[in-house]
Amino acid sequence: SISSSSTTGIDGMLASISSSSTTTLSFLESFNDQLNIDSSTAEALAGPFFGASLFPYLAFLYFLNVPENNTPKGVTVGFACCLLFVFLTIPAAIAAKVFYGVSLADSDWLHGSAESMLTVTNLITCVAFRQALNAKEKAISSGGTAMMPKSALEYQPMVVLTAILTVFAGITAFVPAINNPTVHTPYLGGFMDIPAQLVSSVGWGVQPEPENALTVACWIIHVSSLVEFLVAMGFCWRWADVTQNEKWKQLTWGLLPLHSSGICACVSHLFFNQIPVLVPLQALLTCIGNTTAAIAAYRIAVSNGWTADWADRFTGLLDPFQDDEDRMALEAAAANISREESPSKDLGDALSGDTDYTFLLKLFAGCAIASYAIKYGELWFQQPFDANNVYVALSFIFIPSLLNALKWYKRSQDPKFEGFF
Repeated sequence: SISSSSTTGIDGMLASISSSSTTTLSFLESFNDQLNIDSSTAEALAGPFFGASLFPYLAFLYFLNVPENNTPKGVTVGFACCLLFVFLTIPAAIAAKVFYGVSLADSDWLHGSAESMLTVTNLITCVAFRQALNAKEKAISSGGTAMMPKSALEYQPMVVLTAILTVFAGITAFVPAINNPTVHTPYLGGFMDIPAQLVSSVGWGVQPEPENALTVACWIIHVSSLVEFLVAMGFCWRWADVTQNEKWKQLTWGLLPLHSSGICACVSHLFFNQIPVLVPLQALLTCIGNTTAAIAAYRIAVSNGWTADWADRFTGLLDPFQDDEDRMALEAAAANISREESPSKDLGDALSGDTDYTFLLKLFAGCAIASYAIKYGELWFQQPFDANNVYVALSFIFIPSLLNALKWYKRSQDPKFEGFF
C-alpha cells in the first residue's frame, strides 16, 4: 500500500513536470516564432520608432546647448551632425530599395558611404571633447585659468571640419554611382579586403562569406563608430569631474542605450543581415537612448541654473532627486573622491597624452585590426551563417551592454576602477 501510494505520487510529480516542460517549450517556440519575423514586418515595426526618436534627440541638442551649461561648442556640433547622418541615410536607403530591391545594409557601397557620416559625428564629438578636457585638466593641475581651445568657444572650427569630411563621404558615394555600380559593389573598391580568391584557395573558414558581407573598410566605419561613442561617454564622465557637476555623469548613463543600438546594428551585419528582428530592436534602443539622453541633458541644464516657466511642471518627473539633500551630498562626496584619488582610466584616458593626430591614428589602427578579426574570424564559426540563431545574436548585444553598464556602475562606486579589460 505504501509502495503503491509512493508510486502514484511519483507518477503524478513526473506528469506535472512533463506538463510544465511542455508548456515552457510551447511558450519558447511561440516566442521564437514571434522573433523570426520577415524583413517587411521588421521594417514596418522599426519605422515608427526611428521616426519618433527624432523629437527627443532635438530636445537633447536643445538642453545640451543652453548657455548655462558651457558645453564645448564643438561637442554640440558633433552631436548635431547625427541629424546630417540621418537625413543623408534616407536617400541612400531609398536608392538601395529602388535600384536593387534590397535594404541599405545589403548594398556595401551605399551602406559604407551613408554610415561614414555616423563616424564623422562621433569623431567630431570626440576630438572637440578631448581638446576641451585637456585644456581644463591642464589648468586644474597647474592651478591656473583654462585657456580653452577655439573648438570649445566657437562652432566654426568643427563645422568646417564636418563640411570637409562630409564632402569626402559624398565623394565615396558619387564615384561609384557614376560607374554603373552593382548591388554588391564594395565600398571604396574593397581595397583593404584580402582577395576573395586567396581566401578561398587556402580553405579559410567553414564556408565562403555571402555577397552581402561587409568589406573591411565598411567594418572599420562600424567598429570605429562604436569605439568613438564609448570614448565620448568616458569624456562625459571626466567632464563631470573637471566642471564639478556630477550631472554630466548621468549623460554617460543616458547614452548607454544608444551604444547598445550601435552594437545591435553591428551584430545584425555579423549575421549577414539574416535576423530581421534586430532592425526594430535597434530602432527601439535608438528611441529609448535619445529620450534618456534628453532627460540627462535637461538635468544638466537645470543643475547649471537654466530655467523656463514651462519646464517647472516637469521638474519633479524628470529629476525626482532634485530636492533630495542626501542624494546631493552623496554626489558631492563622489565628486570630491574622484578629484582626490587617482582617476579611473578608459580608452579616452589612456590616449589622453597623445596629440589629436596620434589619437586618431591609434583609434584607426585598433579599429582596423578588430575589423579584420571580425570579417575573417567569423568565417570559422557556423553560427553567423544560420538565420535561426536569434538568441545567440541577442546575447551578443545584451552581454556587452550589461558589461558596459556594470563598468560605469562600478566606476561610480570606486573612481579607481579601470574596467574589465
